[in-house]
Amino acid sequence: MRHRKGGFKLGRNTSHRRALLRNLVTSIIIHDRIETTLTKAKAARPLVEKMITLGKNGSVHARRQALAYLMTPESVDRLFAIVAQRYAERNGGYSRIVRGGIRKGDSGDKAFIELLGSEEALAEKAEKREAARAKRREELQKQLDQRGPGEDSDPSATA
Repeated sequence: MRHRKGGFKLGRNTSHRRALLRNLVTSIIIHDRIETTLTKAKAARPLVEKMITLGKNGSVHARRQALAYLMTPESVDRLFAIVAQRYAERNGGYSRIVRGGIRKGDSGDKAFIELLGSEEALAEKAEKREAARAKRREELQKQLDQRGPGEDSDPSATA
């Protein structure tokens, strides 16, 4: 019986579950927002909060603890330099989980887990992505216009 045994098993063994949660937490710190299942988001949320609290501490020992848990040194640098500074005046509650509907393949509940206050950064990333897409579309349109009408794209098709 599992009476009063808290936590999420996530259908995995201990090492797999720990690796999954470490990857999720690292991705959240790097990208500010990720899409995953609702259960995984609920399992990762307290771990993200603990990492941000370590980042706010700022000591060498806290940095080493974060390095031991997070997967990349870049995520630790971002945690201590950017993310922790964002929440310097806040006592807990650094993340939010937003439900995102149902996944088509297996009807799993999707959710977004994101860091609060990262809306400006996410909007800036979206603008850069849109500008890059517009540039690619423009270059493709120039290539199509240079080819001209009536030209075949495959020269071996006429042979």
